[in-house]
Amino acid sequence: MQNSGQKQLGEITIVGYLPFVNVGDIIVVTGEYVVHKDYGRQFKVNTFKKTMPETLDALEKYLASGAIKWVGPKTAKKIIKEFGDDTISVIENEPEKLSVIKGITPEKAIEISESFIESRELWKIVSFLDEIGISSSYAKKVYEIYGINAVEEIKQDPYRLIDVVRGISFKTIDEAALRIGIRNDDEQRITYGIKYGLLLSSYNGHTCVIKNNLLDFVSTLLEISESTINEFLNQMKVKEQIVIEKQDDIEWVYLKEFYEAEIFIAGKLVRLDNVKNRKRIVFIEEKLEKIEKENKIELSDKQREAIYAVNDHNVCVITGGPGTGKTTIIKSIIELYKKEGKKVVLCAPTGRAAKKMTETTGEDAKTLHRLLQISKINDTKYIDEDMKIEPIDADVVIVDETSMIDLALMKYLLTGIYEGTKLVLVGDVDQLPSVGPGSILKDIIASGRINVIVLDKIFRQAAKSKIILNAHRVNSGKSFIDDDNNLNRDFFLVQETNPERIVDFVLSLCKDGLKKFDNYEEFNSVQIITPSKKGLVGTKELNKKVQALLNPENIKKQEKSVRTSSI
Repeated sequence: MQNSGQKQLGEITIVGYLPFVNVGDIIVVTGEYVVHKDYGRQFKVNTFKKTMPETLDALEKYLASGAIKWVGPKTAKKIIKEFGDDTISVIENEPEKLSVIKGITPEKAIEISESFIESRELWKIVSFLDEIGISSSYAKKVYEIYGINAVEEIKQDPYRLIDVVRGISFKTIDEAALRIGIRNDDEQRITYGIKYGLLLSSYNGHTCVIKNNLLDFVSTLLEISESTINEFLNQMKVKEQIVIEKQDDIEWVYLKEFYEAEIFIAGKLVRLDNVKNRKRIVFIEEKLEKIEKENKIELSDKQREAIYAVNDHNVCVITGGPGTGKTTIIKSIIELYKKEGKKVVLCAPTGRAAKKMTETTGEDAKTLHRLLQISKINDTKYIDEDMKIEPIDADVVIVDETSMIDLALMKYLLTGIYEGTKLVLVGDVDQLPSVGPGSILKDIIASGRINVIVLDKIFRQAAKSKIILNAHRVNSGKSFIDDDNNLNRDFFLVQETNPERIVDFVLSLCKDGLKKFDNYEEFNSVQIITPSKKGLVGTKELNKKVQALLNPENIKKQEKSVRTSSI
């Protein structure tokens, strides 16, 4: 902490984001004093730098901190005793000398040196990023990609940081680049300005942008003429960095990886559908009737149509809102094909969706990541062409909640499906969309190329729920139904704009307010959903309030605090 005076400041609590700080580190922080309502006076860190220890005692503490691989307190003491003032030089330049110390093999000596150098380089990157106004939280990732020459690499082309961290602000990088001498009309600046415009659109779910809109955006962003931007667009097209496609007299611009993913997905779906149908069940009508009798169910005409469609086609979409019988169809398909000795695999894009699928069908369902054995996603590439995808051993693959599948995940899924395997895509286009770019389910339905069964009838049991009825009414542009006279109702509409009163009402319902309508158990039967993290009615504050109400502190309870440290 910078201190203009000479007096000792004593023990001070500092708060802020300080990555890679270990016991024994010496840091210089800048910031300001603040007063916390619970913890009193603190020093809020804006920026910080790490300095290497200047004394042997300080160096020993640093080595003993656990930051350096294979070095603990005892080994640190031995190293300092053996090499003294030459310790840093030996570790960095002559690591083989470390093997004279008992317990350090020549192999460990090299790893100690590499760990020490990595630690120093990380701090150089942290310091450099801080100087150019970029969060130090990116330092580890920058080092992993560019290694010990990271600072020089970034100085030569700071815009490459856009490739390193998904979502990083172009404005932040651009300001840093201009400060270190990058010209306003530099080729990299304009190229990455275009790329940023396309990436920014993808964060909103789009895989391409209308060319004229892109020209306008990038021209405003860089303060450069549209004609200049257009020249660079043509250059990027020649270099195959982007694809420009004309549809109905409108030019659309894609990042090459997005365009190729769309082409692959469309092509693979058509190929799967065109392969000879070797999994078709003969006499399916009689077999389906037998299943209905055994399970004491009566399928609707639409449900039968969906099951017959799956039998007749290699690729099929089953879509419909809540309560329209999708789960019953899935269960019937599973039973039909299992009785034929066929292997049916169930999967969904998220853990929650897979768990729900397991609960409703009684069969094991996996997340797509687990099914495809995607162990690690390269977050510097939206679509990793080197990703190893495990083929799916199945006769029928049923995917639920398909609306949540984005472009990359669909590409990985289709890469893992053998031609000849049946693919059943189940979902509701009005449900949660994918986080990443692409409206896969919606676009497949709109293409008219894949067989689609639309379920539009709400079944009698589901129709008792006002939640389901109102979900369909909202999608149809109609107003809510709220029956005030029905004590067994499951839907309430309370119009309130005051945050404090909203919180009080939610808490009253969680505690015992719902019990007069049904036998709700607050811990297992109630889920609170809010669209915001911040504010009185955001997740952070509501979680605190609900915990204080339902699970308050108690000296008799074992308690563990998480995410309470500021460092």
